[in-house]
Amino acid sequence: MEIRTLRYFLAVAREENMSKAAELLHISQPALSKAVKSLEEELGKKLFVRHSFSIELTEEGILLRDRAEDLVSMADKIEKEFLFLDDITTGDLYFGLAESYQVRYLAREIRLFKQKYPGLRYHVSSGDTEQVTEKLDKGLLDFALICETPDPNKYEYVVLPEADRFGLVMRNDHKLAKYDTISPKDLEEIPLFCSEQSWEKDIAPWAKEHFSKYILEGSFRLSYNGSLFAKEGLGCLLTFEHLIDTSKESGLIFHPLSPSVEIRQYLIYNRYQTFTPIAQRFLEQIKDSF
Repeated sequence: MEIRTLRYFLAVAREENMSKAAELLHISQPALSKAVKSLEEELGKKLFVRHSFSIELTEEGILLRDRAEDLVSMADKIEKEFLFLDDITTGDLYFGLAESYQVRYLAREIRLFKQKYPGLRYHVSSGDTEQVTEKLDKGLLDFALICETPDPNKYEYVVLPEADRFGLVMRNDHKLAKYDTISPKDLEEIPLFCSEQSWEKDIAPWAKEHFSKYILEGSFRLSYNGSLFAKEGLGCLLTFEHLIDTSKESGLIFHPLSPSVEIRQYLIYNRYQTFTPIAQRFLEQIKDSF
């Protein structure tokens, strides 16, 4: 199975049309069809269902698409790493970031680093701890920012200078809006939105005996999406401070939890990772700064 063939397969899966994919790949349609057919024969599975004017992935095709995306991304990353292996002034860095106001510290360090190494290119993907650590473990990322204590057997890490503070985002006409802080009892029988990760690991220990009376209206990986539901009055959002616009014009308000819940952020990397020269220099700067 060749990386080139996987690139062909991904183009067809994305376009859902053999002609369009062939045009984007700058190859003939018969050549592309032959490559896809050979891939199906190699795997012994049908990857596409052909219709009159389009094609769609089978279940086996969906599985291959998910795996192929990782393999092709890894191949691209390896090629770039070797391309710049002898050049310490340029290259690519790959980050996976959880939602956090503390990302501003990382952005500042990248800005300072680019002043010294203007040839730097950086790529950022977002997700919760599970999503970004999965990519880090696969070698698709150089660094990940997470909001739970890293496994020291797998990762080295640098702690960011400040912690994020948990609170409640709600409409400014909600009955809890008049409170300065939110206690565990205040949230009983209130429809709530929260990430699954924070619900179990942060909110449950804070709420203690009150947690059994909490209503998880819905879970969100991205706080912004949850805030839109809160704005419609479907519930209140438990999230970090500063992630959501709570200006007067927004119609939303943020109140911190009491007792306070503060979460540290960790920039992690694989314990036995071999860095490119520019990634190593960035890590040294991060360690000096933090």
